[in-house]
Amino acid sequence: MSQRRNFLPGKRKYLFGLILLSFIALVCAAFSMTGGDDFAFARREVLLRRIGHEILLQSGDSTSRVLPVKKIAENEYQIRFEKDLTFQPGSLVNTTRRLLADDPLGSDYIVNVLNYDGSSVAYGYAISKNKKEDIVACIGREQPRARYMINIKFKPSGINTAKTGYLLGSLPLLAFVGFIFLRSAKPRRVLAGDQDTNDTGDTSLFTLGSVLFDAKNRHLIIHGETIDLTGKEARVLHIFALSPNETIERSRLQKEIWEDEGVIVGRSLDMFISKLRKKLEVDPKIKIVVIRGKGYKLEISFQ
Repeated sequence: MSQRRNFLPGKRKYLFGLILLSFIALVCAAFSMTGGDDFAFARREVLLRRIGHEILLQSGDSTSRVLPVKKIAENEYQIRFEKDLTFQPGSLVNTTRRLLADDPLGSDYIVNVLNYDGSSVAYGYAISKNKKEDIVACIGREQPRARYMINIKFKPSGINTAKTGYLLGSLPLLAFVGFIFLRSAKPRRVLAGDQDTNDTGDTSLFTLGSVLFDAKNRHLIIHGETIDLTGKEARVLHIFALSPNETIERSRLQKEIWEDEGVIVGRSLDMFISKLRKKLEVDPKIKIVVIRGKGYKLEISFQ
């Protein structure tokens, strides 16, 4: 637990910050085109009302209204009429093809003419960018006068697909960023230049100057001599060894060493620091110094 406390708090802020910024950037990129979508919808609504108007004129009705166009799903719209009408399928096909020719989605769409209660399809056809794939039938049969609704469904554009791609693509990217940061945030158990520890592969061994610290067995090995450490001495030195030449706050040392005992005595820490200094004084390059108002630092000189 002490190792995790040592490296996570600082790294976690940067990790979460970068992930949040990355996510915001991707969302902004995905939805930066919504303004254009609003304009396209307004223009498409005008075209659809124009289609309804021409269908009424072809039916001989120049007085009744085309009701407001209704968007019933993504890229799907409904044209409704105030009164009954009749229509020629061929005229309907030509009208939609002509008026939707300049619409960004107008190259591929499906038209279904529904009875007013929506229970059945009176007529339908499909228009494709490739005219050979058009599906149009019964062009010459005039439809009886009735109350109809016309549903027009457009093929999704690349813009909508791109939005979905941005959002879905952001998930593995964010996971990758988190993985990289967590790997880079692993605690350093071995000091720079610690050849003995690297050779043995034992991550409980630390080379502190000319002193070898065996955290697992609670020993200091100095010039071939072994000096035993108490459990608390070993735990205190282990925290220092994980962060050499870095300030360790006094409150953190007290909390990690004595918290489980329920009572924290301020002078106890000073006593253990004093004992460790005496056991390490054989090497003048190793010092545990007081950082006034903050805590302690294990200073190791490599000169």
